[in-house]
Amino acid sequence: MKKLITNIFTVSVLTVTAQQLSAQKAVVNREVETTNDGKMLLGAQLKDQFVKEPYSEWYTKEFNEYQIDQKAVSELKKNKITTYDLVVFIGTWCEDSHRDFPRLMKILEEVKYPDSRLTIIAVNRKKESPNGEESKYNVSKVPTIIVQKYGKEIGRIIEMPTSGYIERDLVEILKKDDPSVIREIFKKEN
Repeated sequence: MKKLITNIFTVSVLTVTAQQLSAQKAVVNREVETTNDGKMLLGAQLKDQFVKEPYSEWYTKEFNEYQIDQKAVSELKKNKITTYDLVVFIGTWCEDSHRDFPRLMKILEEVKYPDSRLTIIAVNRKKESPNGEESKYNVSKVPTIIVQKYGKEIGRIIEMPTSGYIERDLVEILKKDDPSVIREIFKKEN
């Protein structure tokens, strides 16, 4: 009888563990078909999704045509952008995302940004993702590019870069995290 109870307990524990593991599987590259917008990406995405149809129509053209500000890219390298995490919210239905997301990807390719530090979340027209990440990050417009260090937000670009160039706005965000900036502020106060 003791062996039977042990076996039942073991099977129960294994079943619960298996259910928890399957529940934790993240769905990546989810694509849905909508009546008004046709195919749309939703939730966590890998960057290779955007070179596939129908997204490649807008992605590839903008990626290839965008002229990077090399001075700003040099600053990004100098400020070690590759040590920061980026969380990017986009809408595959959104014209601003069509313009700025491929540009961001080209900049990241130029600085050899590691894919492991990049999170891409696609949202629907209500700016919602399947797992609700938009709430966690307080996102209400797309594209939104969030720069983080050690899990703390350093800055973000919302809808479009204020300078007109994503790479220039990223440089300004990284400068805010530079400890020498704080030293300069204290020098001015004394």
